[in-house]
Amino acid sequence: MFIRRRHREVPELNTTSTADISFMLLVFFLVTSSMDSDKGLGRKLAPLDDQQQEMRDVHRSDVLQIRLDEHDSLFVDDHAVTYAELSQQVESFVASRQTDRHIIAVQADRRTSYDAYFEMQNAVVAAYHALREKMARQQYGHSLEQCSREEMDAIIQRYPQRISEGMPQEGRESEKGGAR
Repeated sequence: MFIRRRHREVPELNTTSTADISFMLLVFFLVTSSMDSDKGLGRKLAPLDDQQQEMRDVHRSDVLQIRLDEHDSLFVDDHAVTYAELSQQVESFVASRQTDRHIIAVQADRRTSYDAYFEMQNAVVAAYHALREKMARQQYGHSLEQCSREEMDAIIQRYPQRISEGMPQEGRESEKGGAR
């Protein structure tokens, strides 16, 4: 006698909405997650063609020298300062000069940490931003972010970032022939 086996069908899951759900989850995580932004410094580099560069005499009184040593100590004109003091000194220095009659000369030791260098650059840029913000409020009656392109150009022309970076050094002692 043959016993007929019943062939049972296995119930299937309805997977038509799985792709939709996974797509919505992907969009949700992309929208709600934050991306880490890299730290960096925006700088306008000198042109490649040496003939485009203009040579001019610069008086020592128009140069503010900033130096970072191998211990991440910050000096302005050979006086030790903090980053807050640096920002104030750069702001008063630039404000007291004519439009294109100032240079911020930056020099760092090769062993200076990137964080110290980055903080120093941030302090200098913060000083320029503070000057530009003050001018925007005085001249145009609103913040720097609300300025039109023409207003922004006039402000930048009054306070251009004139930062000169010197070649890194090995330390002050090595310049003078070693420690004495």
